[in-house]
Amino acid sequence: MKRSPLTLTIALVLIVVFGLLVFTYQVRKSEVAVVARFGRVVRQQTDPGLGFRWPYPIEQVYKLDQRIQNLEGKFETIKLTGQTILMLEVYVGWHIDDPKVFFPNFAGGSISVAEDRLEELVRNAKNEVAGKHVFSDFVSSDAKQMKFGEIEAEILSRLQGEVSSRNYGLAVDFVRIKKIGLPETVTQAVFDRMTSERQTYVSQIQSSGEEIANKIKSKANSDASKLIADADAEAFRIRAEGEAKMLDALQVFQQDTNLATFILQETALEEMLTNRTTLILDQSTAPLNLLQPLPPQKFDTGKSADGK
Repeated sequence: MKRSPLTLTIALVLIVVFGLLVFTYQVRKSEVAVVARFGRVVRQQTDPGLGFRWPYPIEQVYKLDQRIQNLEGKFETIKLTGQTILMLEVYVGWHIDDPKVFFPNFAGGSISVAEDRLEELVRNAKNEVAGKHVFSDFVSSDAKQMKFGEIEAEILSRLQGEVSSRNYGLAVDFVRIKKIGLPETVTQAVFDRMTSERQTYVSQIQSSGEEIANKIKSKANSDASKLIADADAEAFRIRAEGEAKMLDALQVFQQDTNLATFILQETALEEMLTNRTTLILDQSTAPLNLLQPLPPQKFDTGKSADGK
């Protein structure tokens, strides 16, 4: 019985598809593939793309997430230096560094199993590092006294050393402090201590402000005294010049008292009439008496009444 070309083509395509499914695998950009032959890891593929394998059960492909994983520790009580108690929580970023080593260590590359084991290391590193610090490194009214960055760096270094020594095939990228708390038994004592520290700062600021204010007041008083003294000296000088000029004018006026009186009255009248002013005064009052018409003058012609 002859088979049609269409049937043969379809059969050939199915065989090719089946072969691709059996002998190849696809790796995404966010994944890393581990190929195990009879349960033992023989190779890994970290680059995205198509890979080839022997069919199951000879080889089996396990795909692991190579993105950074976030692990949050527990919010636990820690004893600091000086027998102070503090509650601290940190979170850790980690990723699979060596898939061939990571895969057999954690039940076929289980992320949850790896985080369970890593969580214990995080707790130990956190307790050890935090126990070397005092309370003010975590909680203080002065932000400069807190040492979050140093504490995080110390925990990271301690944790990376532990992970490297155990050869887990993973790497810790960062450690961050997420939450800080106080047990109820010590909360009030801590608040009282912070209030006392804050009051100390307030007193220092007030003292500094008063000192600056006293300096400003002292300088202002000194400047004011100097200005007053300078003004008094200038006033005395002007008064002396005025008196000297007045004496000179008196000496001139004494030569002709009538002329002096006339000049003074004329000057006063000019000052009164400088602007448009309406005055109702007695014309006989000086210097308004100058505005009165002069009395008729009698002239002596040298003749007697009878014409002689």
